[in-house]
Amino acid sequence: MSVRAPRGFVHDGDRIAEQSSLRTAAVLTTITVAAILFAYHATTWSMVSIWERSDTFAHGFLIFPFSAYLIWTQREKLKTIPPQPNPLALLVLVVLGFGWLLAALASVQVLEQYIFVAMIPAVVWAILGSRMVLALAFPLAYLLLAVPFGEALIPPLIEFTADFTVKALQLSGIPVYREGSYFAIPSGNWSVVEACSGLRYLIASFTLGTLYAYLTYRSLARRLVFIVLSVIVPIIANGIRAYLIVMTGHLSDMQLAVGVDHLIYGWIFFGFVMLLLFWCGSLWREDKKDENTDGRDKSSMHHGLPVKESPGALKGAFAASAAVIVIASFWPAYGGYLETQFSRSTDPEITISGISEKWQASEIPESGWTPVYVGEPAQLGRAYQSGTFSVDLYISYYRNQRQGKELISSENVLVPELDPIWRNVGQRVRPVDFGSGEIAVNESQLRSKSKNLLVWRWYWLGDEETTSPYMAKMLMARKKLLGRNDDAAEIIVASSYDESPDEAVPILQGFLRDMMPEITRSLKNAEDR
Repeated sequence: MSVRAPRGFVHDGDRIAEQSSLRTAAVLTTITVAAILFAYHATTWSMVSIWERSDTFAHGFLIFPFSAYLIWTQREKLKTIPPQPNPLALLVLVVLGFGWLLAALASVQVLEQYIFVAMIPAVVWAILGSRMVLALAFPLAYLLLAVPFGEALIPPLIEFTADFTVKALQLSGIPVYREGSYFAIPSGNWSVVEACSGLRYLIASFTLGTLYAYLTYRSLARRLVFIVLSVIVPIIANGIRAYLIVMTGHLSDMQLAVGVDHLIYGWIFFGFVMLLLFWCGSLWREDKKDENTDGRDKSSMHHGLPVKESPGALKGAFAASAAVIVIASFWPAYGGYLETQFSRSTDPEITISGISEKWQASEIPESGWTPVYVGEPAQLGRAYQSGTFSVDLYISYYRNQRQGKELISSENVLVPELDPIWRNVGQRVRPVDFGSGEIAVNESQLRSKSKNLLVWRWYWLGDEETTSPYMAKMLMARKKLLGRNDDAAEIIVASSYDESPDEAVPILQGFLRDMMPEITRSLKNAEDR
């Protein structure tokens, strides 16, 4: 006589087999993720090295453990979801891999890292299926916070903090004179630099606020509202912090909050603001578990629900794992091949001669200012005189570019943040007519105690020119993808003025009309060597 389990229920033996199958698939997924970490070891290490050296991004060490913990807390629920490999995820991995390749060829490290981390949910999707990846949506998405992102936000954050502080000082009745992120009040001079941008506060608030919203609320609306507040509040709080620090220095005759102590005050103030934010958020908490009439947690009632597992799911998981490893490993291997294709052993040389007696060249720039470039590019710096007019020309030429030795880098700057002589007090994009056609240039105004400079600069990439660093990265990626060289340069011209920057405009324009053909010819010659 045989006994059948009631319809809709799973026999204990079947359940043990299913859970064993899930454990095997989970272990297989973990091994596959580890294989991808190894295949993309350069990208992995680039993230870890930033976590090590930067206090701003040190939280990256905690993101993966946090995510693992969140997955562990859902283990009972996950036991009810059988592995169902999804081939569609393999197509997503192909797209992600190609995107990673483009980012690697263009040396856009942050994009490389984001795409690399995004591969992890795709692996889970491919091996364990759609239901599993949906159940783990937040822990998997939370991994993206491990990427050291935020440097692009520094300029707008500095601008907002300077605007907020100056406006608050004016409303307090204190006269302010401002130039860019620098401003002066009767008691002293101040500037909003990178450390004062509030980026650290913003990243810390968003990282903690997102986790808090997930653990505290159940409704999507409340979660999104709290996450938005965790972004807005630290930005405004940083403006208030900056204003209070300036007022403290002003009222104490510049005895307090003028050194490292103002950073300490800032963290104390930020801690207070975060405590206030989380306290307010706790008033609408929804983190109590739903209970049935017997007082038992519903999440523990899954043992009586039917569990359906498609035949051959475990075999499909092994096949999906193998396909994932093959697809994911192809892109770094192909990227390495392309690197060898355009790599060149010769160093570029830039030589420019005058095209007429109108502009006389000298080896020493007249302004006394030079831009800062990293990675030892080939460089040219000269001053050109024509009567009473003077123009400085700088060219920085890069070949065989890689991380740390590339044209588009946050470390390549006109003026370092704490430069004791020069300040960048304004910049914009300006259309300029060179005679052969109109192009756009990045225009900056530099100022020292004795001199004002108008600076124009743009990127040269063989047959194309642009002012946008993002477009320059895309053009370089395209060149490398086609197996061409990655030679690129930045051209800078500068001229001094007395009162208005418009005084230097016709001087720079005239110089470029006369010299641009020779400059372009010299760059092409350097590329061909």
